[in-house]
Amino acid sequence: MTEKFYYDNKIVRNFAIATIVWGIIGMTVGLLVAMQLFKPALNMGSQYTTFGRIRPLHTNAVIFAFVGNAIFMGVYYSLQRLLKARMFSDVLSKIHFWGWQLIIVSAVITLPLGLTTSHEYAELEWPIDIAITLIWVVFGVNMFGTIIKRREQHMYVAIWFYIATFVTVAVLHIINSFELPISAFKSYYLYAGVQDALVQWWYGHNAVAFFLTTPYLGMMYYFLPKMANRPVYSYKLSILHFWSLIFIYIWAGPHHLLYTSLPSWAQSLGVAFSIMLIAPSWGGMINGLLTLRGAWDKVREDPTLKFMVVGITAYGMATFEGPMLALKQVNAIAHYTDWIVAHVHVSALGWNGFLTFAILYWLIPRIYRTELYSKKLASFHFWIGTLGIIFYAVPMYFAGFTQGMMWKEFTEEGMLRYPNFLETVIQIIPMYMLRAAGGAMYLAGVLVMTYNLIKTVNQGNLLANEPAEAMALAPDYQPSGSDKKVHRFLERKPLVFMVLSLIVILIGGLVEMMPTFTIKSNIPTISSVKPYSALELQGRDLYIREGCVNCHSQMIRPFRSETERYGEYSKAGEFVYDHPHLWGSKRTGPDLAREGAKYSNAWHFNHLLDPQTMSPGSIMPPYEWLINQKLDTTTTASKISAMRTLGVPYDLGYELQANADLNTQAKAIAADLEANRVKVKSDREIIAIIAYLQRLGTDIKAK
Repeated sequence: MTEKFYYDNKIVRNFAIATIVWGIIGMTVGLLVAMQLFKPALNMGSQYTTFGRIRPLHTNAVIFAFVGNAIFMGVYYSLQRLLKARMFSDVLSKIHFWGWQLIIVSAVITLPLGLTTSHEYAELEWPIDIAITLIWVVFGVNMFGTIIKRREQHMYVAIWFYIATFVTVAVLHIINSFELPISAFKSYYLYAGVQDALVQWWYGHNAVAFFLTTPYLGMMYYFLPKMANRPVYSYKLSILHFWSLIFIYIWAGPHHLLYTSLPSWAQSLGVAFSIMLIAPSWGGMINGLLTLRGAWDKVREDPTLKFMVVGITAYGMATFEGPMLALKQVNAIAHYTDWIVAHVHVSALGWNGFLTFAILYWLIPRIYRTELYSKKLASFHFWIGTLGIIFYAVPMYFAGFTQGMMWKEFTEEGMLRYPNFLETVIQIIPMYMLRAAGGAMYLAGVLVMTYNLIKTVNQGNLLANEPAEAMALAPDYQPSGSDKKVHRFLERKPLVFMVLSLIVILIGGLVEMMPTFTIKSNIPTISSVKPYSALELQGRDLYIREGCVNCHSQMIRPFRSETERYGEYSKAGEFVYDHPHLWGSKRTGPDLAREGAKYSNAWHFNHLLDPQTMSPGSIMPPYEWLINQKLDTTTTASKISAMRTLGVPYDLGYELQANADLNTQAKAIAADLEANRVKVKSDREIIAIIAYLQRLGTDIKAK
């Protein structure tokens, strides 16, 4: 006896539109960011469009708006058909869609305003974090409700990856979002220094793993066989691929922190598991490419398969390069350089971008019951997109190699060959120009796709409720082989499957984080390290607001090239009062860990006012608004109280006299500036920034 029901294509259409719109916006902002690296005046003199403020807007828009909406588009389409059931609740689907769009809009508003936590890929402040949690739960309820009411007993491989995505992203987001609110849009992380860095990169790496990878692998397993009209190459390989991937991936985060103050045992674990990650990653790539056996003739003619093949190949390249970059010898050269930017974008533009385009080209004509408007335009999009990736990645690889080698090169006399950091910046500016050209090509392809899909939609009609029918519950098929029988049992028990996935992904995180948090010898304290003064704390928050961490690291690694250039290497105990850590992941400018007392107050003032006068050739924009804007001291008391709650040893009641101390220190800096012919009021933001910069590294700076 069959049952009749309807697939909800309207929600799929909505997420598809959002994917395209936010993709264009996110990539346009990315192009602007790329051009600012060789022409900083493109911030148009506004504090709201500087590189430091809109670079996080670009990453959030591309990851959570473009890729996020694409994930939901693919999941909502494939899940209904794999389970032979309409989504659990149309209301939840609508709440999910509009809630996610409101979260993205809130990011578009708050990030340019400088409302940021500074955690990479998790910059949004605490009210938005709560909203993300609620909407993610809505998505989970809708997904598991659909799984429970399914008419197909067997859960196909794509659904395994969707379940792992939901579970792991929830865990990552919640643990990484433990913050103490100070005001409506300001908070401090509960973690500090080394522990905060470990949590952030445990989150950051696995956001790549479980937001940019596992849901796309699930969509690959569904859409690629559909496009090629071929079954998945190996069911057994898909089992090995899934479980090994989600178990190993979660351990690899510390490879972002090699040679830092993170305990060496945690770094070694990150390296070991990163190398092991090659096997499951390439298992998935091979399973995808071998699915095309007997269908390669179609690849020549079908643009959607072209996008799929290059996307899967880009995934293979990125998942080979990632473990290689985790080798300490390679990481010593590559970290903090544009090599990492190239690596990330091969994956983002090739894997996520091209798979998204393939799915859009395949899916839109089907839900609109028509043919794609123009295969020629789709082919043009493929080729200009591929050229865009090449023009983006190759110059960035070249820039990265150049930076890594120039930073480390010594003369025969044992001196740094390029002691001035700007020498490396000037050398790679032509590469930044080529990178921007590649980004423009890629964006042009997206615009062509948008035109093509609009014309496709106009010649068809949306089948909002697609009729379907299926047995009440499909008969359970039992394959041969005990391993398959065990897994078939799991596939019939979605909640058991979810709990087992949760256990598998928790193991690595617990092993790495618990000792770091509970064993004091991992973070030895230093008696000379004192809490920030009230003015320095306010200056640090301005440093975070302006996004300085996007260009400047605060972590000197124990290499001769770095200690010669910057000073004494960084110690774990230096950062025990840093909520959050500001170690950074990229050196567009020099490291600032030992910046304190290196230059005069007047030098810092003039450098912030007009960087090019103090550092000819600098690509840093001017920050003249810091001179005009008055420092908000109404938050000082609450910030001091919050820091004490987090374990920073401020005296009881200090918050009552904090502003008096702040004013005393600010007047001293203003007086010093006036003595050097720089007149500025002591209550301006630039005074606080200077106080913070002059503090950096002075607690243990070698005499």
